Amino acid sequence: MKAKFLTTLFLLIGWMSFAQEKHLTFKDVPINGTMAEYISKMEENGFNHLATNLRIATLRGDFAGYKNCMLEVSTLWQKDLVHKIDVIFPFKETWSALYGDYSGLKVMLTEKYGKPTEFMEKFVGPHAIDDDRAKMSLVKIGNCKYYAIWRSDQGDIKLSIEHRNHQNYQCFVQLTYLDKVNSQIVKEKTLTDL
Repeated sequence: MKAKFLTTLFLLIGWMSFAQEKHLTFKDVPINGTMAEYISKMEENGFNHLATNLRIATLRGDFAGYKNCMLEVSTLWQKDLVHKIDVIFPFKETWSALYGDYSGLKVMLTEKYGKPTEFMEKFVGPHAIDDDRAKMSLVKIGNCKYYAIWRSDQGDIKLSIEHRNHQNYQCFVQLTYLDKVNSQIVKEKTLTDL
């Protein structure tokens, strides 16, 4: 009787630990915990904490062979729970440099995670653009749609070419890690409220 009980108990414990959902990781650190906890873990990984505004902490450090990347750690609006990491790679002045970063990172991510689940690589406009300067102009006004998304049970990873309208239209490659478990928490709360 005791042996059956212990066997059942071990099976139950094993099933429960298997059933626990895993979080997406960034630099082998699960995207989970409070803002302060996550900042501490990123500092241990060589990032320097620059500022925290509302629910976003900004850090700077080296990532994937790139120097001085900006890291934005985001928590949920309703709870101090980290759910998203954005890596902003160094700003680029030319399309060839910007696209070089994007395509190099896409190759590495594809090697690690397989083919993207979803991707788009095009410029929005009435005609074909071949000139480097013209392509950068389209990036600056938001008419560049270059992204690749890898979806998994733990969350989504999105690589994209982005811009910011302030500070001289900075153009950069961004890599976003969105944890599925913690993002689902806020969705469930919202659905309950509705």
